[in-house]
Amino acid sequence: MLTLILGGARSGKSAFAEQQALEVGGDAVLFVATAEAGDQEMRRRIDRHRRSRPATWQTIEAPRRVGEILRRHGSGAQAVIVDCLTLLVANVLNGWKDPWAPEVAEAVRDEVGDLVTAARALKTHVFVVSNEVGMGLVPPSPLGRAYRDLLGEANRRLAAAADAVYLLVAGIPVRVK
Repeated sequence: MLTLILGGARSGKSAFAEQQALEVGGDAVLFVATAEAGDQEMRRRIDRHRRSRPATWQTIEAPRRVGEILRRHGSGAQAVIVDCLTLLVANVLNGWKDPWAPEVAEAVRDEVGDLVTAARALKTHVFVVSNEVGMGLVPPSPLGRAYRDLLGEANRRLAAAADAVYLLVAGIPVRVK
């Protein structure tokens, strides 16, 4: 089963995913983290998240190629969390000179498609966390607008493939699909 968990910043998405994975997988959870510690604040944030998860969970840091990680390490897990699609899309976008280049959108589509294919092949429950960024202000920069559009498309693709979709609002999960 593939579940997409959406919400705004600090809405409780990750906590909800972790609770669901704990109920389904107990100690046998694979946690795939897409964040990279690019600065001190992000390092502290990542460390805090690591400490909050059960020590028995396997954590793999994978800023890209999440589908490959799922194929390589997901078979022994009772549940998998990918946290988060938001940073995965940012990681794909990083380094491109023109965020509007068709190759960028294709790279994001390929990453999401591979994630979905790998998740479907697993005999376990996969929870993917992502931010819903389409409900806010229009970003003031071309890069911000390109990112919002790419993430919106990635969320739509994942939601279409998912068995269940939740939107977290102020810590309350609302089942959308």
